[in-house]
Amino acid sequence: MTRSLLIFILLVSPSVAQDWPQFRGTNAAGVADEYPLVASWDVKAKTNIRWKAKIPGMGHACPVVSGNQVFIVTAQGAKSEGLKIGLYGDPKSVKNNPAQNWFLISIHKFTGEELWRFPLRAGVPKVKRHAKSTHANSTPATDGYHVVVLLGSGDLFCFNVCGELLWKKQLGVLDAGWFRVPADQWGYGSSPIIYRDRVIVQCDIQKNSFLAAYDLADGRQLWRTPRTDVPTWSTPTIFTSHGRTEVVVNGFKHAGGYDPMTGKSFWQLNGGGDIPVPTPVVAHGLVLLSSAHGSARPLLAIKGGATGVIQLAKASGSQHVAWYNRRSGVYMPTPIVYGDLLYTCRINGLLACYEFKTGKVKYRKRLGRGGASFTSSPVAGDGKVFFTAENGSVYVLQAGPTFKLLATNQMQEICMSSPAISDGMLLMRTKDHVVAIGSPPPPTSPRRRFRLLRFLLRR
Repeated sequence: MTRSLLIFILLVSPSVAQDWPQFRGTNAAGVADEYPLVASWDVKAKTNIRWKAKIPGMGHACPVVSGNQVFIVTAQGAKSEGLKIGLYGDPKSVKNNPAQNWFLISIHKFTGEELWRFPLRAGVPKVKRHAKSTHANSTPATDGYHVVVLLGSGDLFCFNVCGELLWKKQLGVLDAGWFRVPADQWGYGSSPIIYRDRVIVQCDIQKNSFLAAYDLADGRQLWRTPRTDVPTWSTPTIFTSHGRTEVVVNGFKHAGGYDPMTGKSFWQLNGGGDIPVPTPVVAHGLVLLSSAHGSARPLLAIKGGATGVIQLAKASGSQHVAWYNRRSGVYMPTPIVYGDLLYTCRINGLLACYEFKTGKVKYRKRLGRGGASFTSSPVAGDGKVFFTAENGSVYVLQAGPTFKLLATNQMQEICMSSPAISDGMLLMRTKDHVVAIGSPPPPTSPRRRFRLLRFLLRR
């Protein structure tokens, strides 16, 4: 039996494991029920901490989970300027740009032990980063058999879950930054997704933006649709409604839906915030879009089956718009729909809860005492919604139409990445670690399976 086959048999268990396959989990929903989740923990005292794994370098790429593996992308370089968190508006790039080494790392979900590490690239980054950014922002995607990684250098990789490279493709340098001052490079941040037999990427950059699909088996380009849009940091979402499946994207000049099989545009929405970050959220037959940079701050829900051009100025009267709040959009965190409720969080911690199908406000509340900033997107499960501030504070809310704070926890490190949820664990990527949060495991657990794996690999 080969080493790769052994790892595959012992680690891949899609029938029993709760996977989190891309940015914000299945279909970017950010929700994983079925298992209980703890509301309180203490990193220092190790209370409700399953494990804590050191990660070299820096990266905002979120953890993804397949079977019993957690995949992480990181960039490790010479000592350079760190992350600068908080509420500020400096658009300039970090001055120094030292050489980096990029890695895809596999960690065992139940122990935190590293299984394998693959070197992706080495050298000076082709694009500079913002002080809140890193050189490894894009979250990988997996379908349980493949792992897809996209770097700002334009390198698109596909591995099997055993860490063997299947193919690599060069898409061109992905230069994202403020379109009004192109010299202010901020770092590419959109993540790839996997739909059926294809990898779909949204590359909204300074020049020659595009949406494209590549064959998951060999990297062959299946289609490529040009987009006349400014840099965008959101991730595409798959939406099925009215007998039609589409890949939905956020954007400034062109938010909209495309045919995932051909790249043909179904519908288009112009305008909104001019630096789109939140990923589209789909639920209950609606697509939620949000953006909030510049003078516009729209939050709106598009009905399934939309066609043609939807004018933002006339959105409230459009037959394709379920509801439209002109000044309620959020800038950084992707909103979340849990049950029938929508939760949004502005970068300054202003939380809002809505009835999702109508846009009616249920409550507004500020998280924390003010001054904290929020970049990470919320996740939910077990009747709880988790909001993470950049300073490491994690606010746990009871889901429902009234505000109830269950606990506030401190990770003791900067937190910019969105968490993953799997098998009753909250997997948090901090600046230097991945931390698995959950109640202690029962005596009979997958740890025994991992000990068998280590024994067999030594043979």
